[in-house]
Amino acid sequence: MPPSTIGGINLLPEAQKREIYSRCVPNELLERFKLPPLDSIRAVNFLQFKFAPGSTDVEIYLYHEQRFPDPILYGHLTDTMNGQIHILLYILNDPDAPRYDVDRMPDGSTTRFGTLNRNLAAEQAAMQAHLAPGQIRHGLRLLSPAIKSFEKLVSSLGHDIYFVEPLYYHNAVIFERYGFTYQQGRKLMENIESGFAPGGDLHARLDESTPFRTREASQSIRLRSWAIHDGILGEPFTNVTMYKRVEKSAGITTCPSCTW
Repeated sequence: MPPSTIGGINLLPEAQKREIYSRCVPNELLERFKLPPLDSIRAVNFLQFKFAPGSTDVEIYLYHEQRFPDPILYGHLTDTMNGQIHILLYILNDPDAPRYDVDRMPDGSTTRFGTLNRNLAAEQAAMQAHLAPGQIRHGLRLLSPAIKSFEKLVSSLGHDIYFVEPLYYHNAVIFERYGFTYQQGRKLMENIESGFAPGGDLHARLDESTPFRTREASQSIRLRSWAIHDGILGEPFTNVTMYKRVEKSAGITTCPSCTW
């Protein structure tokens, strides 16, 4: 019987693991960067994995060229307690765009994308360049085909539902617009929406006291996310888990009127 979990896949021989996990890489990405077929020997130089036998998670790295510092696709997947697929992190980077070191401090130590430490100068520069929290480069605008490819992987493992952990507020809003709904965290999202409305507690805190708390943030998903990353909630943006049924949209929106 074929495996249905990350833990089960990780027990397979490496060639089989690579074939299964490669299913989540969208063809549009390969075509855009003229990468070799993922089942070819050359692909080993571009598509790399961390998938130790006995582990229940996998990290996926796809590079557009060897020795480039950042992957064009990074995914970190794990199993839920009941064997469903859970996306912990999924990133698409445009390698031709400028890099902003929000992921590391000036001494090179990690910030864990701003959740452990914050490189404030890099974050401010990224915000001014119209990036959202956690982004080191502009994205590739390929999330739609990426979701379709990921759902092919999920379906091939015998599942019709999968989960995702939005690291930032804007991630949750984007996932809503791609058909996800909430396992937990919807009330928080609704409170954020009302909080940024005129007269709300978060709206009152947009006092320009830091570069990340601009008054314009009340009507911008991206700038709201920066304000929340800056601590405007009084607590970290955590305990939000979303899920999606394969090829179905939940039609949920907690942020109906904001622009990006």
